[in-house]
Amino acid sequence: MFDLDSTGWIVVGLCAFMVGVSKTGLPGAGILVVPLMAMVLPATKSVGALLGILILGDVFAASYHRRNAQWKLVLRLLPATLAGIVAGWQAMKYVTNEQLAPIIGVIVLVMLGLSCWRTYRMGDDAPIPTQWWFAALLGFAAGITTMMANAAGPVMIIYLLAMRLPKFHFVGTSAWFFFIVNWVKVPFHANLDTMTLATVKLDLMLLPLIAAGAVAGIILLKRIPQRAFNSVVQILAAVAAVKLLF
Repeated sequence: MFDLDSTGWIVVGLCAFMVGVSKTGLPGAGILVVPLMAMVLPATKSVGALLGILILGDVFAASYHRRNAQWKLVLRLLPATLAGIVAGWQAMKYVTNEQLAPIIGVIVLVMLGLSCWRTYRMGDDAPIPTQWWFAALLGFAAGITTMMANAAGPVMIIYLLAMRLPKFHFVGTSAWFFFIVNWVKVPFHANLDTMTLATVKLDLMLLPLIAAGAVAGIILLKRIPQRAFNSVVQILAAVAAVKLLF
């Protein structure tokens, strides 16, 4: 088990709670989780430990939102995402998170800008993107970022906002997408020795805090209006993208 002091336990506990909230209620709420985990755990192990926390959060989210997923959107993304995961797995041998993060940050900010411009010009009449390359591009970007840094949230937010989903379908589709993707990543991280028995033990110890965050996320999702939900997730995606730049 990792040698964590009291501050370290508080940080990983807070991260576990934020993951629970982001999985069931407010995608993007866990934007600080990646850097916080890296502050208190060895760099290579923090990615694997966070993956376990995310998977446990996925279990709560997928169970609660089992009827809210738009499966055609999930299936449209998966082939390119799986290709991105394999590419990210290979890239981890040559490219560091620090080298990749600014590139992803710029891509997310540009796409957010285009999304806001489309909404401003066309409002609710803006057409939903159905071109094959749109899902392929975002799916591949999500695959690389989720494999290398567990940071595909902003990419997924852009895709689901473009689909103009109601908030419950938005969260449900995101929940099932990441439930599948995060399990796919497990053998790759085991191969890289970033996910170990020690990280799994730590994740299981944090299960009560993940559950508490999941309940808080459900309550928040029920109370937040649709327009406010859309605005908040866009802001969180932008903040996450800026964070990737620095």
